[in-house]
Amino acid sequence: MVKQISYLVNSIGHLFYPHHCAGCGNDVLDDHQLLCLRCLHELPVTHFHQQAHNPVEKLFWGRLPITSAFSYLFFTKDSMLQTLLHQLKYKGNKEIGFFLGQQMGLALQNSSREIVIDAIVPLPLYPSREKKRGYNQATVISNGIADILKVPVLNNIVVRTKSTETQTHKSRVERWQNMEGKFLVKDREAILNKNILLVDDVITTGATLEACGQVLLKEGLGALHIGSLAYTL
Repeated sequence: MVKQISYLVNSIGHLFYPHHCAGCGNDVLDDHQLLCLRCLHELPVTHFHQQAHNPVEKLFWGRLPITSAFSYLFFTKDSMLQTLLHQLKYKGNKEIGFFLGQQMGLALQNSSREIVIDAIVPLPLYPSREKKRGYNQATVISNGIADILKVPVLNNIVVRTKSTETQTHKSRVERWQNMEGKFLVKDREAILNKNILLVDDVITTGATLEACGQVLLKEGLGALHIGSLAYTL
């Protein structure tokens, strides 16, 4: 009887305050779910976390001495993932970033590769940009990963010292030049001899992560791993 009353109350509440899937807008899902089962099943998982020498690792060959790198999802234009990332970056939907970060954490936790991570460093935004947005999307994703792996997120350990121009229409060399000298480690002791996972939302050329990773490695890391939520095809 109690279960029936609870179901009735939830049904009435759902009728007046529908809860929609963040992916497709469908309202046939429980209040605690962010994605319906169909959208969850259709997430374009790369499986790079299972693969040595995957495309993300190859992206950094000869550029950055990483231990491993992966992206959790494939990014394409006009896709469900683009919709989700737009909600995360521009609509204040931090829940979806945390949820997808948890999925990344589960992928790492269940990987057949031995990837040891002591702490997570979110790729920093320039302070004025973070203030305008209200948060750093890389930090939100990192918090989701950390919730699964039970490791700390080291915020403000590395900072952007200068604002940068948009990278959208720049070549690979121009992107690197645009990022050179833009990062600074504030607390070397916090990362010394630790296996660090550097996290961003989307990898395209990898220039920003390369610039930040080089600064981190100069401070005596044990190992540098790179992870992103998405990889651009």
